[in-house]
Amino acid sequence: MPKTEDRVLVEALTTRPILDQIANKWSVLILTVLCTEPARFNAIKRRLDGITHKALTEALRRLERNGLVSRRVITSSPIAVEYSLTPLGHSLQEPFTALYGWATNHQSDIERAQLDYDRRRAVELAE
Repeated sequence: MPKTEDRVLVEALTTRPILDQIANKWSVLILTVLCTEPARFNAIKRRLDGITHKALTEALRRLERNGLVSRRVITSSPIAVEYSLTPLGHSLQEPFTALYGWATNHQSDIERAQLDYDRRRAVELAE
């Protein structure tokens, strides 16, 4: 393997834990919710239909630990917690927008590929 391929492989292996954190299903959706404005825990939970209290708590803690989200305690009655993107978190907005645009533009291509694959698999299994 040429040196540049070795370097790319090493870089891929070292960035994998970070990508696993950011590309997590809930992380992407939480960051998307927070892109426009800060939100309280329950507001995020309502926007993300299907996320459990535990999953949201764990994801927000990971995002905070990774420096993508900040947590602010609001000393009102009752006490509330608001989450917002940090500057580092905001830096993901452009790549997320590009990824969303790609997904939107290629959704029908993906669906067509899935149907073709399923048809081929059905034929292979029938043989």
